[in-house]
Amino acid sequence: MRVLITGGSRGIGLAIATKLAEQGASVAILAKTATPHPTLPGTIHTAAAEIDAAGGRGLPIQCDIRDEDQVASAVEQTVEAFGGLDVVINNASAISLTPTPMTTMKRFDLMVGVNARGTFLVTKTALPHLVKSAKQGHNPHVLTLCPPPSLDPRWWSTHLAYTYAKMGMSLVTLGHAEEFRRHGIGVNGLWPKTVIWTDAMRMVPGVEPKHCRGPQIMADAAALLLAREAETYTGNFAIDEDILREEGIEDFSGYSEVPGSTEIMPDLYLDA
Repeated sequence: MRVLITGGSRGIGLAIATKLAEQGASVAILAKTATPHPTLPGTIHTAAAEIDAAGGRGLPIQCDIRDEDQVASAVEQTVEAFGGLDVVINNASAISLTPTPMTTMKRFDLMVGVNARGTFLVTKTALPHLVKSAKQGHNPHVLTLCPPPSLDPRWWSTHLAYTYAKMGMSLVTLGHAEEFRRHGIGVNGLWPKTVIWTDAMRMVPGVEPKHCRGPQIMADAAALLLAREAETYTGNFAIDEDILREEGIEDFSGYSEVPGSTEIMPDLYLDA
């Protein structure tokens, strides 16, 4: 499996990348962090090293997915290194859970540019190679970490800008699933049932590790989803726990960020 993942230097993206590496995948890590960040762990180089150590092949590529030339170069480098491309994972996302008066236009543009536009651009750029993968008899997928589309006002009224950007990813997924169906490319969304503890969560008031599961549950669900037949499994907005239940897994206590915690919070955009 030849994989390109955005925002994979840490958190959920890195967990998915290393999980796939355990299955022998070659994984290109696209992210902006090429040198150590003063407050955030991980770079594209440490991520690639973890992929290698897990049994795969890591390819670090510094890339801002808002830049068309950088994305085109990143896809070209991936295809040249791996001999093709079978899977695109749109993981990169910017978040700011602020109401309209507290949302700067710079932050608004960042979230829309990374989340919705970035997902569209990366998928669009990779498309010819995914089509080729299908023709070669592989199992090409586009997996985007986005929620089921929702028009529930409670989400739109509390942090409109983030919801607009995140639902943009969902709508891109919805459209591409139908548009690419004829090519045999599976296009699906994946979203956690509970809050996942990542560095981004440190910025969200009221969220602590005891409220969260770790990224591994998303990694396990992603690996199972990507193993499904692309021609028939497409256009879905899957929930991590549901994917695992379909495989017979019922005990999720081992995924808690704090062992034994009974205070796990549901994630955004899901009904109770």
